[in-house]
Amino acid sequence: MQELNDSKVIYAFAPNLEPALTVSSGETVRIRTKDCFGNQIQTADDVLDEIDWDRINPATGPIYVEGAVAGGALKVSIDRIELDPQTASCTGAGEGVCGDYFDAWSTKLCSIDGNELVWSDSIRIPLAPMIGVIGVAPAGEPVNCGTPGSHGGNMDNTAIGEGATLYFPVAVDGALFGCGDMHACMGDGEVSVSGAEVAGWATVTLTALPELALTDPLIETATHLGVIASAESLDAAADRAVHEMVDLLHDRTGACKDELIMLLSLTADVQVCQMVDPEKTVRFMVPKYVLEGLGFTL
Repeated sequence: MQELNDSKVIYAFAPNLEPALTVSSGETVRIRTKDCFGNQIQTADDVLDEIDWDRINPATGPIYVEGAVAGGALKVSIDRIELDPQTASCTGAGEGVCGDYFDAWSTKLCSIDGNELVWSDSIRIPLAPMIGVIGVAPAGEPVNCGTPGSHGGNMDNTAIGEGATLYFPVAVDGALFGCGDMHACMGDGEVSVSGAEVAGWATVTLTALPELALTDPLIETATHLGVIASAESLDAAADRAVHEMVDLLHDRTGACKDELIMLLSLTADVQVCQMVDPEKTVRFMVPKYVLEGLGFTL
């Protein structure tokens, strides 16, 4: 298994980047990632007003995957997430959902003890490790790692944890995969503009699927398959995700759209990923028993 350290990071997903590593399709890679602050907040004396904001949201990479071709897909299996022992969280003026409450930045450091994050003497939060920034190169202009889109990016999706599998539409040969911005835990919405930001290691298996054409990323968990969509508003992102899922199921199963939509209304869930980035992100999750009943396969 190859390893990639965090000396090779990108701050935007772009089609013309030089690969930091090349792997065969189906290869597993252990990737060292920095936190969303570029590891610049380590002590209580480190303040957000004084950090280098050009080093925010780094993704380690890019990784060139042999066999990944434009028009196909890249399958990314999240095999393991290993976290460093300290996290950082923040909120501030104009940031997140409640930025109107503040006129300055606030930061809180927390430690990890076993399977819990120690928030205070009276509050311990169960760990739910996930990857916030993960994706591939877009076809056109570079996309800052802080912004999500059809290429992936800063989706801040709490379902992207150990055991999840992602499917990204590939826009350039080799896919140029990268990931970073891990969280020890985070609520859906990421309302403060941060989770429990943490550095660590992500072990992923990268597989080229040249015959699979997608518009937006898909996520598969043990129990569900979902479309992840980003747009200017939560309403627009949800509308996009639902429409894409209906089209995908209709195209793959031949089921009529009216019955599909009624079935999804009874069984599937629109879930907010994040509502604080330049584009808002939603996942539309369909139970696998529904997919099996429809005879759906990717």
